[in-house]
Amino acid sequence: MTSAASEISSPVGVVAGGGAMPFAVADSLAARGITPVLFPLRGACDPTRVEQFRHRWISVGQLGRAMRLFREEGCRDLIFIGTLVRPALSEIRFDVTTLRLLGNVIRAFRGGDDHLLSGVGRILEQGGFRMVGIKDVAPDLLMPEGCISRAWPNDNSKADIERGRAVLTALGPFDIGQAAVVIDGHVVAIEDIEGTDALLARVARLREEGRIRAATGRGVLVKVPKSGQDLRFDLPTIGPRTLEGVARAGLAGIAVVAGNTIAAEPQAMISLADAKYLFVIGLTA
Repeated sequence: MTSAASEISSPVGVVAGGGAMPFAVADSLAARGITPVLFPLRGACDPTRVEQFRHRWISVGQLGRAMRLFREEGCRDLIFIGTLVRPALSEIRFDVTTLRLLGNVIRAFRGGDDHLLSGVGRILEQGGFRMVGIKDVAPDLLMPEGCISRAWPNDNSKADIERGRAVLTALGPFDIGQAAVVIDGHVVAIEDIEGTDALLARVARLREEGRIRAATGRGVLVKVPKSGQDLRFDLPTIGPRTLEGVARAGLAGIAVVAGNTIAAEPQAMISLADAKYLFVIGLTA
C-alpha cells in the first residue's frame, strides 16, 4: 500500500475518459468501502455505463466548473483514468478560470499525454486537490509479477523482451510511446500517437505484405512506462483487446512491467491468452 493509499478520503473523484477502466476503478473503490464519484468527460466517457454511478458531467477546458463540482461532491482526492483523444487548443471552449490559467494550460499541451495530464494535475493540486493513481485507489487492477498465462516466453522471446525494454527506456525522455514490437531481435514497430491497437494492426499489415518474414508465433509486444513519468498518470494498459491484436499480429505474447501496468478484465485476458497459446508476463520493475 502506498502512503497516499492509506490517506485516501471518501468519496474519490474519478475523472473518466473512454473505455472500461473508469468503471473498473469505480467498482474497485466501492468494493473497498470508498465511494466513487465519476466526472465523465463529454465526448469520451460512455453515457450509458456512467448512469450506474453517482456522476457529474464535465468538459475539457472547463476547469473552473470542474473544480466547483469536485468541491460540491466533497472529492479532495482525484484520479484521471480512461482514454481521451486530445483536442486541439482551438477546439476547446475555455471558462473564465481556465482563461486565467491559460499560460499553464498551454504549457501542459506542449508535450505528450503524460506531460498534458501531469500539467493539468499540477493545476488542480494548486487548487487544493490531491491527484492519486491506480496504485493508491485500485491496486488490484495492476499486473502482478510473473506469467499469468499457461504459456511462458522461450529464450528467443526473452531476448526480444530485453531488447524492447531497452529501446523503450532509451526513448522514454522523448515522450513518444509506451510500446514496441520486437521480432527475433529486430525492433519492427514503435507505438506512436495512434496507440497500441494501431501499432499491432500495423504489424499485422506488415506481415500480410511480406515485410515481416519471421514465422507466426515469434516476437513480443513490450509495454513500459516512460522513464521519469509520473506514475499517477497514463500508465500502460493491456486487456483482451490487446491480446486479440497480438494474435492477429502473429506474435508470441506480451511483456509489461509488473505493478506499473493496468490489467483490464484480467480473467477474460487470461482465458483468451490460453485459448490462443500466448504468454502474458509481468516483469520485475
